[in-house]
Amino acid sequence: MTPPDLKDPAQRAAYMQELRGVARGIRLTGLMLAFLGAGLAAARQYRFPELPGWLPVGVVGIGLMLMITAISARASYHRQRMRKD
Repeated sequence: MTPPDLKDPAQRAAYMQELRGVARGIRLTGLMLAFLGAGLAAARQYRFPELPGWLPVGVVGIGLMLMITAISARASYHRQRMRKD
C-alpha cells in the first residue's frame, strides 16, 4: 500500500475516515467501560454502599487499558501505512 498524499484535501479526508475506523470497537468499548465504572462509583457512594470498592476501580481500569490498546493499534497502523516501501 502506498502512503496517502496528505497535501491533497480529498486524500487527507479519506485517510482520516480510514483512521477513524481502526480499532473503533475497542475504543468505544473502553470508553463505555470507563463510564460504567464511574457510574458504579457514584452508585456505590449514594445508593449501594455494599458494593465492593474494587469493582468501580477495576471496571474503569479495564476501560482505560482498552482505550490505550486502541490508541496503540491506531498509531501502529498509521506508522505502517505511512512507511514507504
